[in-house]
Amino acid sequence: MSILTIALIVIALFSIAYRLYGRFLRQEFKLDNRQPTPASIVNDGVDYVPTRLPILLAQHFSSIAAAGPIVGPILAGLWFGWLPALLWIIFGNIFIGAMHDFANLTASLRHKARSIAEVVKENMSQRAYLLFLLFIWLSLVYVIVAFTDLTASTFVSAEYGAGVASSSFLYLLLSIFLGLALTRWQWPLGRATAVALPLLLLIIWGGQAIPLSLPASIFSNPTKGWDVIILVYCFFASILPLWVLLQPRGYLGGYFLYAALGVGMIGLFFGGYTAEYPAFIGFHNAKGAPLFPILFITVACGACSGFHGLVCSGTTSKQLAKEEDAGPVGYGGMLLEGLVAVIALATVMMFPAGDAALKKGPTEIYAGGLARFANLLGIPMEVAMSFGLLAFATFVYDTLDVATRLGRYILQELTGWEGSAGRIGATLATLALPLFFLMTTQEAAYLKFWPIFGASNQLLAALSLLGISVWLIKSGKNPLYALLPMLFVLTMTLWSLGLFVAPWLQGWTAGPFQIEAIPIVALILIAITLLLLIEAYQTVARHKSAGKPVPSSAR
Repeated sequence: MSILTIALIVIALFSIAYRLYGRFLRQEFKLDNRQPTPASIVNDGVDYVPTRLPILLAQHFSSIAAAGPIVGPILAGLWFGWLPALLWIIFGNIFIGAMHDFANLTASLRHKARSIAEVVKENMSQRAYLLFLLFIWLSLVYVIVAFTDLTASTFVSAEYGAGVASSSFLYLLLSIFLGLALTRWQWPLGRATAVALPLLLLIIWGGQAIPLSLPASIFSNPTKGWDVIILVYCFFASILPLWVLLQPRGYLGGYFLYAALGVGMIGLFFGGYTAEYPAFIGFHNAKGAPLFPILFITVACGACSGFHGLVCSGTTSKQLAKEEDAGPVGYGGMLLEGLVAVIALATVMMFPAGDAALKKGPTEIYAGGLARFANLLGIPMEVAMSFGLLAFATFVYDTLDVATRLGRYILQELTGWEGSAGRIGATLATLALPLFFLMTTQEAAYLKFWPIFGASNQLLAALSLLGISVWLIKSGKNPLYALLPMLFVLTMTLWSLGLFVAPWLQGWTAGPFQIEAIPIVALILIAITLLLLIEAYQTVARHKSAGKPVPSSAR
């Protein structure tokens, strides 16, 4: 089957979904530009900053479009065939992922741009709030562990890694320059963009000429060295004001991601590729993992991501200048990520099973496919490969600092720790556990932690939808468009976590007790989920029996 035909079908379905289902959701949530947003009311210049739609969409897209929609679809396609992965990407995005992001963004907007945990607190209970915070904390730890190690692994890859490391850090310096130009020097956005974008192209081209490698005399394990350096970057990115790094980096990263998206679409449309990889391999992969439920936690962010809810309610809602911007940013942003996932899947589909190109890791498979697409434009393969790897690193970078900042927000919400001491202390606490995991894991950390990351990430989405469902019920609104997706995702993720726990419990009963991080954390996540379900049921039961009035956040 032609990959072009598949791409056209996906684009058509996403376009129809945005116009019809997206419009339905906007009407249900009664978005109104006449109402001032929290960003406009507070406008503190640090966290609450009214931001123009093009900048906010670019920043939001670059924050959510990380390694998940690339690594997940590639692994799922390799394991089960491209058709199951494609179907979940399409329908998961339309009815679950995009709705989840939009609902989280709007719910936060209705609750003074507070996090989804605070929404749970207001609509359920203090105990539910604490449980939800603990769950979010664990999920963010896994995001930071997996994505830090993915970036570090990219920097030490044999042929292009050192050049990509150089390009990455030049890209961050360029972001700081852009932030200064827009904020301190008051450059118009058009002029600043006209200067920054050519410099970004120069960085892509020139990075390979000045490769950056860690000296072996200091770093015996360069991957671990890069892990530490990236976490140090995350620390500074979290405590700096938004305008210094996060916003300009997100804006630049958005253009970068749009370029990667454009190159991918050129490859799909004009490459003449056909789907040579098998459409369906079987109901179990080579290691015996079942398609149900492993497909859903493997594709992860390519169809639905709980992390997106944290971004929507943690940073994006604090920058929304107009209520109606929630539609293109929340629902539309997730559909754009769905296209990223389709492009990533296409880098598997274009090769027959057993091809040497598919024996590499997901990073190299994606970058190699993107490089072939870019080569259609006459771009030399070396530059095109550097572009593909830097695109991947950009996806990950843009999420790492957001994840760290969100961890800082959560701790500050929980403890009331304010001021510069609060920002520094909460950030250090957020990064301490990822540092421990990365330093004590001998094999590739992202490979070890990806399954539990996918499961916790999807389960976080289900629990966010649970909190939103309770809010909708208490507001007198129809909860089904949140409740039904929640039940499906909840079933798949709890099933997956059970598969992680069962072998460990069987081994424990057969011999001495062994401490293993992944099954223990899986048990903790299952326990938290069950407790939150009980809290939600009790909240709804009390509300119905008391006949309480509709809260002010119901508008």
